[in-house]
Parts: sequence; structure tokens; C-alpha cells
Amino acid sequence: MKTGILLTNLGTPDEPTKPALKRYLSEFLSDPRVVDPPNKFVWWLALNIVILNIRPQKSALNYAKIWDSCGPGSPLLNITQSQLDGVKSALSKKNSALEFAMGMRYGNPSIAHALQQLKNKGCERIVTLPLYPQYSKTTTLSTLDAINAELNTWSSQPELVFIEHYYQNKAYIQALNNSIKEFQATHGQPNKLLISFHGIPQRYVDNGDIYYQHCMQTAELLANSLNLQAHEWQASFQSIFGREEWTKPYTKDTLESFAKSGVESVQVVCPGFSADCLETLEEIDDENRGYFMDAGGKSFAYIPALNTRQDHIDAIIDVLSEHL
Repeated sequence: MKTGILLTNLGTPDEPTKPALKRYLSEFLSDPRVVDPPNKFVWWLALNIVILNIRPQKSALNYAKIWDSCGPGSPLLNITQSQLDGVKSALSKKNSALEFAMGMRYGNPSIAHALQQLKNKGCERIVTLPLYPQYSKTTTLSTLDAINAELNTWSSQPELVFIEHYYQNKAYIQALNNSIKEFQATHGQPNKLLISFHGIPQRYVDNGDIYYQHCMQTAELLANSLNLQAHEWQASFQSIFGREEWTKPYTKDTLESFAKSGVESVQVVCPGFSADCLETLEEIDDENRGYFMDAGGKSFAYIPALNTRQDHIDAIIDVLSEHL
């Protein structure tokens, strides 16, 4: 029996242009797992009349800053493909009955396309790993929605193994530890290590999403592995959208507070991002660097995501191997 391994990530526009961003953002912001407003009709009006006519141009300019920075095209797409290649290279040597595919929740290649690839290769069992270490309904459960939507159109469905999270995986925490120590061996140790995660609306957490808990536990595990004292690190949340309250403290506010309180040097690591993307390369390393430096900070550094580090590939394989 053939087993398919499906790696997924959030997604990316096809190119850094306004039309491409409009298509991508329309799909992303129309997902009720991502945006679940109290008044859906008002949100539909706001999205289609205002947001999709204003935001794509700004987003396209931001994407243009990072495009081709990790090979041709989208950094997230290139890195995720390389991660899949690394996993395939290692696991194929151990099991010839494995097939591999990669899909994005939004944009191309789609999850539906990836599943069709595995179907065409005769896979009767599919092990899916969304590359989100921390579970959230906005990301992990949305991925499962997309998988089920495709599989429900099949006359014969494969056995599905869906991995919901891996934030406690020891190899994942060790890979983060290694990346930070290696970075600091070259760039020195900062006054503060800021552990920044993508935020979600606080309302979602209040309604039962366990994402915040997973993020804080990840930060604790990482800080403990680095033997950091409480005053040497802090967790925060970035990528705030809209007017309602999101998970706090906000990364922007935290960096400005650091600088104003006399913290001269800070390094930022983003453990929730398995691959560098707009939210790390542009938002953290550019935009948030500016917030810290403009508030009086002296030294800012972004520690790259785990990307295609061998210890990260090994961690992904470790997570998958529990289900093979």
C-alpha cells in the first residue's frame, strides 16, 4: 500500500503584483476560519468594496521587497519545496512505497492539486503535516477543511492521518536552540531575545482556540533550552489586522517599549514560521526593525526561520515518522 506524505503551508501570491495579491487576499480573507466577524454581511461589504481595492497595492509593494530573495519567485514557496525535497531524499531511502507532495492553503500549488498528485500515484493512505508547529483553527483546522473539501469529491477516499501540531517535539525545539546559538556565536548575545508569533484575534482564544497556549508553551520550552532568565526574553505577537483586540503583547509595542526603557540590543526569532516569508523578511526584519531603532534602540537582528537547516528537516522527519 502506497503512503503519500503531504506538506502544507499557508500560501503565497503568484507574483508581487496588485492583481495577483487581489486574488490571493480574496481567497485568504474569505476563509471563515481566518475572519469570523460578528456581522458577515458587513464584512463582505468591507472586504469587497474597500479592502480588496486598497490593500493589494500595498501588499504587492511589500512582496516586491522580498521576491527572489530565496531563489526565483516566492520565498515561502521555494523554501517549502526545498523542505519537501529534503524530506523526500531522506525517507525515500528507507521506504520505497512513499510518495510526496506539497500544497498551499491559499494560492498555488493548491492542496487540492497536491492531493490529486498523490491520488494519481496510487496512494491509499495520506499523512498530512501542516507546517504550523502550533495549532490554531485559523491555520491548522482551515487546512483540514481544504483537505476534506477535496476528498469529499472522491469516490474512494484514502486513509487520512492529520498531524495537528508539533510544538513540543524535542527535535523542533533543539533545531530552534541550535539556530539561535549559531546566530549568536557570530553576532553576539542581545540584551533581550524576543520570541514573536503571528497573532490571532483575542476573541478566538476566548472562544476556545488553543493557539495562544501553544505559543506560550513553545516560548517557555525554547527559553528553558537556552537557559535564559526571565528578564532575558519575552514572547509577543505580530501581524495585527483590523481594529479588534488581538493576542498580546504586540511585537511592535514591545520593541518600542524595550528601546524606550534602555534596552540597546534585541534579537527576534519567530518559531511559528517554518519558512521565511513576508511576515518575517519584510514585517520583522524591515518594518519592526524600524520601530525599535526609531524608538532609540541601537542594535536589531532577526534570526532566520529554520527553513532548510538539516536539523529542521530532521525534525520534520521525526514528526512524520511517528505516523509512518
